[in-house]
Amino acid sequence: MARSTWKQVQHEKGKGSVLKDLKTESSQAVLPLPEICARALEERRELQELERKIAGEHWEQAEGQDLIFSADHGGMIDPVGFSRSFGRLVSRAGVRRITVRLARHTCGTLLAFLKVHPKVAQAILRHSQISMTMDVYTHVVGSDEREAVAMLAELLEDPLLG
Repeated sequence: MARSTWKQVQHEKGKGSVLKDLKTESSQAVLPLPEICARALEERRELQELERKIAGEHWEQAEGQDLIFSADHGGMIDPVGFSRSFGRLVSRAGVRRITVRLARHTCGTLLAFLKVHPKVAQAILRHSQISMTMDVYTHVVGSDEREAVAMLAELLEDPLLG
């Protein structure tokens, strides 16, 4: 899909779900996609084709809309409904319950844990301000911090010091 047509679904009072332009130009920048994500999106597209066949003439997706995640009949999924669906998938997967927002935060935390440079993480997370990225990074206790605290404890426990 052309970059200029990338949209997100938002809920507008009195209008319901509408497609809106992404917030910033950096939101539309190309991001490398891991193979596991590409496969998941391909599987989603196949499932959507099946949904389209089942819905037949009741398919609601407008020509050129090309929604990746849609309701059973092709229409937009309300953001609240998407969050509920995400919650059900998390439960079904048998993992700790998290929200979509927390999944994004977890991505940032994992990038920090892997010692990915904050500027690279900022680009991946699409944070407009490095301070947002650094907020995530300052909450991560990595191996360097653990090692430093262990050395400090060892120093404080040294009988020669007292």
